[in-house]
Amino acid sequence: IRHTLRIKEGSPLEIYTEKDGGVTFRKYSPLGDLQDFAAQMCDSIRRNTGCIAAVSDRDSIIAASGAFRRELDGKPVSAELDAAMQTRQLQQPKRPIPVSLAVPGAEAVMVAPVISGGDLCGCAALLGGDAPVSDSDGKLLQAAALFFARQMEG
Repeated sequence: IRHTLRIKEGSPLEIYTEKDGGVTFRKYSPLGDLQDFAAQMCDSIRRNTGCIAAVSDRDSIIAASGAFRRELDGKPVSAELDAAMQTRQLQQPKRPIPVSLAVPGAEAVMVAPVISGGDLCGCAALLGGDAPVSDSDGKLLQAAALFFARQMEG
């Protein structure tokens, strides 16, 4: 089951039972527990920066604001977004990177990784807006990522 779902041995796993007797296995996402809060944070970032914001765990988008809110929900992250997270530093790529290949046009212009207890757990991203992103937008995005990390540690 772990091989089929691409879940490494030792990674946390959620198991759900269904009324008809079925069983569902899913990789556990600590950031997924913060989905409602992440949605509120994305909305706040959008109001303050003018940019669409998204939060993801290592596998999928858990929240987004603006036009992509419903389209991105639960979609897998792109390899490019995963690579930006892997740097473990605030990234402002020269060209926007796709957030999820399942949603054309959703491209990140800034990515802040969420690192909790030394583990990379996901990221917060800005998807552009009416004005170019500023240093203060980057600081706000980093603060959001740090806040998610602290929530997961608590």
